[in-house]
Amino acid sequence: MKPLFLGYASCDSSRKARRWLEAHGIGFVARDIVAQPPRAEEIADWCGRSGRPLARFFNTSGVRYRELGLKDRIRTASDEELIALLASDGKLVKRPLLVTDDRVLVGFDADEWSRSLSAAKE
Repeated sequence: MKPLFLGYASCDSSRKARRWLEAHGIGFVARDIVAQPPRAEEIADWCGRSGRPLARFFNTSGVRYRELGLKDRIRTASDEELIALLASDGKLVKRPLLVTDDRVLVGFDADEWSRSLSAAKE
C-alpha cells in the first residue's frame, strides 16, 4: 500500500517533503490536510503508531495555535480534547505527516525519513 502524505500546498515543509518523496521515487497518496483534516480516529491511531506524544502533533508555530492559546491548554487538556482540537482544523496539525503501514512520520526531517523508509523496505 502506498504511504499517505498529508500536507498543505502553502507549507514550505510540505513542499520540501513532497519533492523529497518524488526525488526518491517513493509513490504516495496525497491528501490536503486543510481541505480534508484527519479524523479523530486517525489521529488517535497515528499518535499511538508514531511513538510520539500527542502534543507533538500540534503545529506550534501556526497562527491558529496561537489564536486559540493552546500553549497552556495542551498541558492540562485530556487526550480526547486534544484529539478533537486536531480533528477540528487541519492547520493545527504539524505537517507534513507520512503514514505508512508500520509507521507515522510527523514533520519533515530528510534524515529521519530516509532512515525510517529504508528500514521499512528491509
